[in-house]
Amino acid sequence: MTGAEHRGTQWALLYGNFTIGCGVMVTAGALNDLVRSLQVSVAVGGQLIAVAAVVMAVGAPLMAAVVAGIDRRRLLTWSLVWFGAGHALSALMPNYAALLPVRALSVLGAAVFTPQAAAAIGVMVPVERRGRAITFVFLGWSVSSVLGMPLHAYIGESIGWRYAFALVALLSLAGALWVWRAMPDGVRPAALSGAHWRQVFTHPVLMATVAVTALSAAGQFTLFSYFAPYYHQVLGASAAEISLMFLWFGAVGVIGNVLLSRYIDRIGADRAVTGLLACMALTLLVWPLGTSLPLMVLVIAPWALGCFSSNSAQQARLSLAAPALASALVALNSSAMYVGQALGATSGGAMVAQVGFGPLHWVGLVWMLLALALSQWAARRVARDKLLAPAHG
Repeated sequence: MTGAEHRGTQWALLYGNFTIGCGVMVTAGALNDLVRSLQVSVAVGGQLIAVAAVVMAVGAPLMAAVVAGIDRRRLLTWSLVWFGAGHALSALMPNYAALLPVRALSVLGAAVFTPQAAAAIGVMVPVERRGRAITFVFLGWSVSSVLGMPLHAYIGESIGWRYAFALVALLSLAGALWVWRAMPDGVRPAALSGAHWRQVFTHPVLMATVAVTALSAAGQFTLFSYFAPYYHQVLGASAAEISLMFLWFGAVGVIGNVLLSRYIDRIGADRAVTGLLACMALTLLVWPLGTSLPLMVLVIAPWALGCFSSNSAQQARLSLAAPALASALVALNSSAMYVGQALGATSGGAMVAQVGFGPLHWVGLVWMLLALALSQWAARRVARDKLLAPAHG
């Protein structure tokens, strides 16, 4: 492939991740109207986030094994078609009980697309550009927070959550067409044997690195899942103000991912992860200072800077640490992200139901500090053992 063709594929995969991000976060963005429309509590509505996260967590590694031999052009295209069809059907569901299983099935598309897009681009570019290429593709997630989250919030508050889900369906079908046109035939990352998977699961440093993602995601989604009702109920934000808060969060997130993509190969993925986790921990620590919307704009900025870029750095960190195991590690890292989302959304919802929003940031901070400590331990082990690629076969 020429350089222009590589760039075209990267842009198509970036857009695909943008679509996936919009779909994964649509429930959080439209949560206020969804719980009103379906007549459930905020805590019950938040379980849509948790259940979807569990499906994606289990689905990512399982699907990675199932789809190992499939041409990535076809795999990534059809995963977006599935994702779009599921959201279109979700928008038609008459009640919460009907919506829950349809939503759970639809996110299998996300379980396939995000990790397999990273694995595909990882084998398409030279190793010296791999970190930048993977983080570029993951820019789509942060862009979805700039455009998708505020748009979902505004649409949900203005005309209803069903229209927000329908928008995801349209975006997904457009993404499927783009990936089909831009992606070359014949991209097949090396299939992994049972021995490869055992090597991943029994390697303490690699599994510790994956666990960093789960812990940090739990820290974020304990509170992030309930941003919309928090802004409305605690800070008195209107629909437009909630959208603007999501827009601000996403805009800073894009800046963080752009800076990461530019400098990660220079500063190293380990160091980047440490800095980004520290940024998010800072916001969780000073969360009580956000007593008004203008103050909250300042409080959430460090979190936004690290939110999406930290996962991009984690994907690059794992791909560079063990290139021969990259497809498994990227799938497991995506799984870990969704496990963390499920833990955070579930525990956060339980606390909101019992005692309100007050303790959410403290619980999130504990998760984040655990992630930071484990990340530091893994980085020291890599440096001590000179571990770069534990598998070559």
